[in-house]
Amino acid sequence: VSLQEQLVPGTLEFAIHTLVDRRMDMTVFDDNYQNDETGRSAYNPKILLKVVLLAYSRGLTSSRQIERACCENVLFMAMSCNQRPDHSTIAPFVSSMKDQIKPLFADILLVCDQEGLLGGTFFALDGCKMASNASKEWSGKISDLQKRKQKIEGKLKALVEDHIEIDKEEHAVKEKMSASREKQIRRLEQQAAKIEKWLSKNDKKIGVNKKELHSNVTDNDSAKMHTSHGTVQGYNGQAIVDSKHQVIVHGEAIGKGLDNDNLPPVVDGAK
Repeated sequence: VSLQEQLVPGTLEFAIHTLVDRRMDMTVFDDNYQNDETGRSAYNPKILLKVVLLAYSRGLTSSRQIERACCENVLFMAMSCNQRPDHSTIAPFVSSMKDQIKPLFADILLVCDQEGLLGGTFFALDGCKMASNASKEWSGKISDLQKRKQKIEGKLKALVEDHIEIDKEEHAVKEKMSASREKQIRRLEQQAAKIEKWLSKNDKKIGVNKKELHSNVTDNDSAKMHTSHGTVQGYNGQAIVDSKHQVIVHGEAIGKGLDNDNLPPVVDGAK
């Protein structure tokens, strides 16, 4: 099988390959991917970016899913030059892209403009609420989180007292119950420490109406949002599209549920 023949002109994968190889300035990755003098040779960031963009277009967002595709899917093999990067390479690359994504996106829009794909006159804006990997059970006002910490500490105290009593029982029973109690104690200690550490580093979140908003210990940039599928802890994904060829000219993930509040920053970003 010829890998080069898999990238057929006119397809999305060919467009991604051509854009990244010939039209995008990849020097933003130079500092992180130059190790000529020591260590194992780094993957070319062009290859990693092409693989990630193709994966996202196919609905693959997990680094392990992308790794599997590079081993099993001939298109991904072609895009990665059959180098097959694993998830431990893909995940750090994606997480480090937050500083490089804006200039890369600007490069793509510049190419679209040069190709006459942007009208620049009429735009459409829409949003979609997306769940994050943060748990809504770890959300609340500062006072709520303080109460939760106190509740956990109360449970912890009771467990320790039970543990002391169990130590007085018969050896066989004591050993079985003691191990279970110790596991619960460690879990509660970790939860209490997690909240205490968060409270020591974060202040109240105040909304536009000067009222306190709910914070989240796991991901404080996210927010509780009401959707047709219930309440989620996540982000409101906003995108502005140019009407000529439906090219996205700006996008943001914002921790606010109301679209009206998100309109000004998204429009400013598009400008």
